[in-house]
Amino acid sequence: MERDELVSWLDDYLDVGSWRDASLNGLQVEGAGEVGKLVASVDASFNSIEAAVVRGADMIVVHHGLFWGKELPIAGPHRKRVKYLLDNDVSLYAAHLPLDAHQEVGNNWGLARQLGLDDLTGFVDVDGKPLGCKGIFTEPLALHALAELIEKELGEQVMVHAGGPDPVSSLGIVTGGAAWEVVTAAKEGLDAFLTGEPKHETFYESFERGINSLFAGHYMTETVGVKLLAEKIGTEFGLRTEFVLLPTGL
Repeated sequence: MERDELVSWLDDYLDVGSWRDASLNGLQVEGAGEVGKLVASVDASFNSIEAAVVRGADMIVVHHGLFWGKELPIAGPHRKRVKYLLDNDVSLYAAHLPLDAHQEVGNNWGLARQLGLDDLTGFVDVDGKPLGCKGIFTEPLALHALAELIEKELGEQVMVHAGGPDPVSSLGIVTGGAAWEVVTAAKEGLDAFLTGEPKHETFYESFERGINSLFAGHYMTETVGVKLLAEKIGTEFGLRTEFVLLPTGL
């Protein structure tokens, strides 16, 4: 299909224009005019780009792109990434907050459904729009069982700060680097909060506010959205799509 048609659809579907974001969301690097195969990955690292090129991609869709709201010289590793994309005529499309928040293919809503949460509603407002997601378990889960379920779904060992109720009936989710949102979760009376990576300065918040915190990796919690988006594109347009897993361990 035509690159510009796909980019226009992505912009509309993800509502990228409505988010204030450090990320330059949308088409970041323009490649070939036709897209026959799309590769999805979490990061626009050189190894992600190289893996996409090897797989015959005409476009790469990522969560973490190359441009983040400030001037960056096209030099060093940044030059290498941009040059490789241009040399191989491959487009790069990035969706950061829009992909976190999307209720069909987003990281937070997608992960909530994977974990079997019900009664899903928005959680953590950014400029008047919900970024995360919260819900309840019809049958409360023991805290260790919840950690095991997350590990099974994401493939990452889960760190637990067991400061709250056990079993767990309610859970808030903001994937990636959102450790401070444990405070929001506690104020909303949730039993537990799930994000990607911990912060030292939030360690005591769980125990002093009476809530469980679970950390399943910044990278792995944000594989959900790009996978779902690639599947959606494949179904919508009949494009060949593939997800490239390159975990950072963080």
